[in-house]
Amino acid sequence: MAKKRPQTKAKRPQITDGEVPVVGAREPCPCGSGRRYKACHGRAAAHAVTELVQRPFEGLPGEGDWVALRELVPAATVELTLKGGLPEGVPSVSLATVLPMAWPALRRDDGSVLLGLQNDTASGDISRDLADTLQRALTAEPGTPVQGRRAPADGPRLQDLLDPEGTFEPVVHAGFEFWVPDAENSTPEVTASLERANAAAIPTAKLQGVDAAYWCETPDKNHLRWVMPYPEEQLLDALARLHAAGRAGLGEGTRLVGSFRAHGLTVPVWDLPSGVTAEDVEKPAAEFAERLTAALASDAPLTADERRARGGLTNRQVTLS
Repeated sequence: MAKKRPQTKAKRPQITDGEVPVVGAREPCPCGSGRRYKACHGRAAAHAVTELVQRPFEGLPGEGDWVALRELVPAATVELTLKGGLPEGVPSVSLATVLPMAWPALRRDDGSVLLGLQNDTASGDISRDLADTLQRALTAEPGTPVQGRRAPADGPRLQDLLDPEGTFEPVVHAGFEFWVPDAENSTPEVTASLERANAAAIPTAKLQGVDAAYWCETPDKNHLRWVMPYPEEQLLDALARLHAAGRAGLGEGTRLVGSFRAHGLTVPVWDLPSGVTAEDVEKPAAEFAERLTAALASDAPLTADERRARGGLTNRQVTLS
């Protein structure tokens, strides 16, 4: 019998990380390791996409308003400023709290873009998901919505696409008529979606004298929800000092009742009597901002009353995201 020649494996070409293409999770990794992609180079990509970013809007102009529009405000729009200006054929780009049929984005017939904010996202980084949707909307055919998808792990974030010097000035609407230029001639599906959305919208107004504070009206009482940019522990200490001193209210019949935690920021909430309007709390809110600034500057240990007040605020804190 003839001798068998020893089997030799062909040397696999070496591929650097930057050259490894994306393939199906169960397919062999293109790097030549012999493992499935999800267990090799796909692992880092999956981790990058799913890792939770605690403050996705940090570094953007109006971070507090981004959080409010994402979690608290029913109907609002903001004109966005892109780095390098608008692409040809795109007259404007606007952020919207909600779009019809919960579309992630819409390229209107005139080429303008609406980017929806209150949508489920596929990864732990809302900023990356929104940036991916925005990029696809800028090149979509006019008159078409943009569907959601999982953003590439190495894709840009909003911080990469938006002008850091641009303004962020939300316009709060009573309803969702901003969805379409001519609401009376909308399709039946859009009309029905518009009616449902308007019926569920809570009357809301943005205060003008302080940043990221929103008044809303409910059947039993009104509320003020104020997104604040300070570190949570420092803010809770300051609120506790004011609460213990009886200086945490916004006027007669108002009460600081707790706070939300949303996207890395704390949102104190006040109950207001049903007759108190947004205009009524403008001056008290500005005065409270001054008291809060002084309380934030204190580094004295909390007193027993202040510790009790802080414990009460902490127990009434609700995490939204």
